[in-house]
Amino acid sequence: MPDNPRATLRDIAAETGVSVATVSRVLNDHVNVAPRTRDLVLRAVERRKLPAAEPVRARTVYVRCPYILTDYFGLIVSSVAETLKLHGLRLLLDAGESAQYSHVLPGLPGQEDVDAAILILPPEDGEALVTLSRTGFPFVVVDPRTPPPPDVAAVSAAHFAGARAVADHLIDLGHRDLGVIAGPEEWLASDARLAGHRAALAQAGILLAPSRLRHIEPTTAAGRLAAADLLDSTPRPSAIVCFNDKVAVGTLQAARERGLRVPEDLSIAGFDDIDLSQATDPPLTTVRQPLQEMGRIAVTQLMRVLDGHQPEALHIELATTLVVRGSTTAR
Repeated sequence: MPDNPRATLRDIAAETGVSVATVSRVLNDHVNVAPRTRDLVLRAVERRKLPAAEPVRARTVYVRCPYILTDYFGLIVSSVAETLKLHGLRLLLDAGESAQYSHVLPGLPGQEDVDAAILILPPEDGEALVTLSRTGFPFVVVDPRTPPPPDVAAVSAAHFAGARAVADHLIDLGHRDLGVIAGPEEWLASDARLAGHRAALAQAGILLAPSRLRHIEPTTAAGRLAAADLLDSTPRPSAIVCFNDKVAVGTLQAARERGLRVPEDLSIAGFDDIDLSQATDPPLTTVRQPLQEMGRIAVTQLMRVLDGHQPEALHIELATTLVVRGSTTAR
């Protein structure tokens, strides 16, 4: 093969059959490279006369999580950060609720120090994501708030299946009068989970009455108020299924304030399986979301885009798992 003093990282990657990111890791002496792969790349570098000692700027991924990094978002961001590091990529983190009001997406393609982005539950609508996608700027959405456009890579949990599983569990226990505390009506996850609850109820020949449904912001305080409203109705529901574990904690509080025993008088179920779900009394029956895996898959999808490949599956839904604990029992 003739010498090529102007060889690029992509040239080396093409010759060796590894990714551009792997070539970059070898040249920057990262440890996360198999010895055989390192030797293969270094031999190609020598043939191509690309100086192995020449520093190569690590690509930077802008990670936007416009929320407080609680045990939900914190798990996703930590997983993203760890996986980016394994791939030799730098992390530029923009987190906190104030980030919801910054219009950063239009300016991303023009930032010389940002090569790609991971957007976690972005508040922007689908049109803004389509506009960013059309610029050719590589990005992946984690836990999309609204249905992601067809050509935008996205990773989420199987909300419908998880919600159906927890409603099936309550129905199998003999509950026929369920209260549902859902998330905001405009959220994709809220719509999908509510659809899962309705499907399970319909299979059992039960129609969810409008009086048994509340849409709220998914916080403990809002959950407590919504649960109080449901529990003060006559008759009260025998079980309440909640949008997430924080809402379920608020529901536990409302039940205790009314002298109700959980699960003897009221069964309660959550969603997410954050650490809080095991710290309650009784521990919460919930649905486990693979939060850390969502972060890892998002980086994997982004690496394919950065290496010039189309993601094999643009929209990925990761399986959820029903976790039965002490907050639910037979009617």
